[in-house]
Amino acid sequence: MPVATYSLVALDCPDPAALAEFYRGVLGGEVEKGSDDWYVLNVPGGARIAFQRAPGHRPPDWPRGDNSQQEHLDLDVVDIEQAEREVLALGATPLDLDDHGGERGFRVYADPAGHPFCLCRQ
Repeated sequence: MPVATYSLVALDCPDPAALAEFYRGVLGGEVEKGSDDWYVLNVPGGARIAFQRAPGHRPPDWPRGDNSQQEHLDLDVVDIEQAEREVLALGATPLDLDDHGGERGFRVYADPAGHPFCLCRQ
């Protein structure tokens, strides 16, 4: 029997409203404002991601461990080329696009607050 049930993942960032809108553009869903410092994205299918203001936030230095990764999201996509164009248009930054001709199955980006995420081939 589980001890708990999943509620959400919370990401520290300098601008919660902007980061919530970025992920809404990537994943769809509805954004709820809890306060100026806390937004929640309700993703289709029931998952939730929260975004909380962190004064002095320093983005991770992926892939180095000097400044911790802080979080990492894997996002499954059907068409990685189309998904890449769309996340870049929304403000993502490419970190590692060498998927070895499709053998690796994923590409790494940073969201506007610097958190790494992967687009993964389904």
